[in-house]
Amino acid sequence: MKKLTIVSILVMLFTKDTRAQFFDREQPFAHTFSIIARDPQTGEMAVGVQSHWFSVGTAVPWGEAGVGVVATQSFVNKSYGPKGLELMKQGKTAPEALASLLALDEGREVRQVAMIDVQGNVNAFTGKNCINHAVHKVGKNFSVQSNMMLNNTVCPGMAKAFEASVGKPLAERVLLALNAAQAAGGDIRGKQSAALLVVAGKSSGQPWNDRLIDLRVDDNELPLAELDRLLRLYRAYEYMDKGDLATEKNDMLGAMIQYGAAMKMFPKNLEMQYWTAITLANNKKMNEAVPMLQKIYKQDSNWRELTRRLPKAKLLTVSAEELKRLLK
Repeated sequence: MKKLTIVSILVMLFTKDTRAQFFDREQPFAHTFSIIARDPQTGEMAVGVQSHWFSVGTAVPWGEAGVGVVATQSFVNKSYGPKGLELMKQGKTAPEALASLLALDEGREVRQVAMIDVQGNVNAFTGKNCINHAVHKVGKNFSVQSNMMLNNTVCPGMAKAFEASVGKPLAERVLLALNAAQAAGGDIRGKQSAALLVVAGKSSGQPWNDRLIDLRVDDNELPLAELDRLLRLYRAYEYMDKGDLATEKNDMLGAMIQYGAAMKMFPKNLEMQYWTAITLANNKKMNEAVPMLQKIYKQDSNWRELTRRLPKAKLLTVSAEELKRLLK
């Protein structure tokens, strides 16, 4: 009932002819702040967003490797995402793609959209009927945009934080910008969800590998803090992946280095502890591996059963006597 009341009031603010352009169950509200950006060194492109709305990551951020990224918000028209990417794939620049879609949208004055292409061409649009404070700021290789903000310092804060973080990975730079937006006041309603999307600058022809980071916090009292935790966890699992690759190549020393780096980041994570212990065992460091595994087994005995299965998969290369010791 509360949602219906809010919707009814907002609908009354606009003319009857344009009502259908934004009052649609398939076009959710996303009054929010976001950033789109490109790293000229790696070519990576990203979208970061936070909102006081459930699961903002399903509506605002869109991206495709070797093409570009899009943030579509306010009274969201999700089609700006896939249609904008398709136009850029066909050869239009981001500004050209945005202009083409706006020209066809009778509800453009309640939209807020930003696009950047693989060459770094960028533009944004804020409709005159977006709820204040509503503004965008376009810079070199980035754009920040916000609507329904507590004050008018959110976009300048985002832009300043992003420009001051040159040299850091793109995902971390985007998160710094989002945190600056929240520190400046953020959404007038508060906070609920956030998302971070990073795609590769060049398509590998394997789209399953080109979506580099795709993190979403759908409902949380501190969505940016949780997004920060997830990004750090993602980085830790990058070490785990490198450790797995080293193990496949029988490079146990290299695997130990990678697993150890991950475990240092999240020392309470059993998965990271376990594979570090297994790598120690494969490197004949039984006196270190055994106590680690014993602690893990006490917390969850299923890890002991997994240890029994590893020799068959050639992931644990120890003698029968050593295996007994590891299982004790």
